[in-house]
Amino acid sequence: MTPLHCRNMPSIEHTNTQKSILTVAILSSFLGPFLISSINIALPSIEHEFELNAVALSWIVTSYLLSSAIFLLPVGRLADLVGEVKLFKSGMVIFTLATFLCAVSPNGIWLIVMRLFQGLGAAMTMTTNAPLLISAFPPSERGKMLGFNVAAVYLGLAMGPFVGGIFTQFWGWRSIFFFSAFLGIFGILLTFLKLKNIQRPKAGGKFDYLGALLYGSSLILIVYFSSRLHSAVNFAFLGTGILLLLLFLFLCGRSDHPLFDTALFTKNKLFAYSNLAALINYSTTASIIFLMSLFLQKVKGLTPQSAGAILVAQPLVMALLSPYAGKLSDRIEPRILASTGMFLNAVGLLFLVFVNQETPQYIIVMILLFMGLGFALFSSPNMNTIMSSVEKRQLGTASGTASTMRIVGQMISMTIVMLFFSTRFHGVQIAEVTNELFVGTIQILYIIFALLSLTGVYFSFSRGDMHK
Repeated sequence: MTPLHCRNMPSIEHTNTQKSILTVAILSSFLGPFLISSINIALPSIEHEFELNAVALSWIVTSYLLSSAIFLLPVGRLADLVGEVKLFKSGMVIFTLATFLCAVSPNGIWLIVMRLFQGLGAAMTMTTNAPLLISAFPPSERGKMLGFNVAAVYLGLAMGPFVGGIFTQFWGWRSIFFFSAFLGIFGILLTFLKLKNIQRPKAGGKFDYLGALLYGSSLILIVYFSSRLHSAVNFAFLGTGILLLLLFLFLCGRSDHPLFDTALFTKNKLFAYSNLAALINYSTTASIIFLMSLFLQKVKGLTPQSAGAILVAQPLVMALLSPYAGKLSDRIEPRILASTGMFLNAVGLLFLVFVNQETPQYIIVMILLFMGLGFALFSSPNMNTIMSSVEKRQLGTASGTASTMRIVGQMISMTIVMLFFSTRFHGVQIAEVTNELFVGTIQILYIIFALLSLTGVYFSFSRGDMHK
């Protein structure tokens, strides 16, 4: 297989087109993470208004991640078949409309359902924005442009807690969705006015509808019943979901036109290990903002605005350093940078184990800054490796797979949290749980996540050299 960075890219005639593609890619990468992190700050307010228990509250986050995970692979395959631009435009419209409908939610169920549609729109833009950038810029600028794209993700995560805290405290949690819908409308106008079709080799074959059905059904069963393991029936449904996922992988290995190209994992070590490293990294770190938001407001007694000001530390470092890490990965082997970042994340998780009600706030900020450095060193170099390890006709699949690893990792992280909340809090609201029980629970979670993160360092370091 010829690596992408060794092949000629289609040329883009005008610099303005490149700037437009970069702008809409950055905006779409910003919006989803901004909503995730800003809504994390607003969760106590949502819990109070809709009277949700701990598990139902966590579904406001998990529903978005689950929907994104279900549709990322199918959208990636469709992008290879029909092109990225149409899917990107549709995704911006769906995401913006669902965001507005979230803002006018009359109850918790409505909000969770609209978050599902939001996840669909996000999947359509997340999968297609990286191939758009790859097609628009020469190989010598690929790491830098992907670094900007990753930085937009982290900028959204960075601004979310602070802006969301201010919005929630002064105008209520709904204002977060209204603000995001406004940004989405701007993105729609820019996309339809400026984004032109980009020609690249299309993959052959047909769309795997059976595979999409098996994959989506398996994720729904696994995630939903993982948080309800209190009866034999629920265990049976969870087992069914796992069997459907195994059947999906088996059929993909035997299909001529699979939804998920298993050969990329069995015959391309660079691609496989980079994706596994991403899956583990996000599985162990994605719920940190969620847990710390609840900890700071429940245990430390901070306002949403004050909690957001603390939580901004980690993603802010990620946003500032990701472009430099991406640019550096064009010269230094990405596995060195990414493995170092994963190790720093594991150490940071071990630090969080010792955080309690008496921990000074500046210590918490320092830990989050430390982990922000780890994230920055990992994400851009790792994404550069993934997108550079496949052929041009597989860009959509590669981007969809990478996004799936990120979203599924985030979903696994939240599923583990839901499982512990369900078994230890017994269906009550988080506000009614004692501080001792809550802190003890998240400390156990941090230990589990730290140990898992250390295993990811192996895959990251053992992937091989991209530049060779």
